[in-house]
Amino acid sequence: MPKTKTTLKRKKTVPKASQKKPKLKVKQKILDKKKKVKAPIKKKIKKKPLAKKPAKKELEKKAKYWEGTGRRKTAVARVRIFKETKGKISINEKEYCSYFPLLELSQTAVSPLKKLDIWGRFKVSIKVRGGGISSQAEAVRHGLSRALIEFDKKNRQKLRHLGYLTRDSRMRERKKFGLKRARRAPQWSKR
Repeated sequence: MPKTKTTLKRKKTVPKASQKKPKLKVKQKILDKKKKVKAPIKKKIKKKPLAKKPAKKELEKKAKYWEGTGRRKTAVARVRIFKETKGKISINEKEYCSYFPLLELSQTAVSPLKKLDIWGRFKVSIKVRGGGISSQAEAVRHGLSRALIEFDKKNRQKLRHLGYLTRDSRMRERKKFGLKRARRAPQWSKR
């Protein structure tokens, strides 16, 4: 807007009609300034709907199962056995052979089924977390043994004799201050 001369006694001089602009309110001026700044263009990404998996979970909830929890070091395994003809064993939604690639670990995990001669009679669903693969395999064995006892109390004596029901309480010892590990002292220097 062009400046106009004003005095105390005289009236304001009015500029010509071609130069005259309508007075804007303060809020409108701020909005006009904001409009001048170009905002970065955001592309709208269409999200694909995720594959629905509740149907599988609903079937597991409806079907009767026996559950057992196994532990070893910091690994915890939740084992559910379903009475089905297909003897599929899945650990964290993977085949047990692919989850435990070492033969020794996969045999350790399913040893209660083989020792009781009931291999292939159950569908086994296992969720395991924490620890390493060795402690996870032993946690699965412990949980599977407990679930088999829930299924049939007669299995208890045989599994107890094999030592599958005993919770191995050995854990990593805590680090002490002043030492590098639980017992490892810093290197001693003579001078």
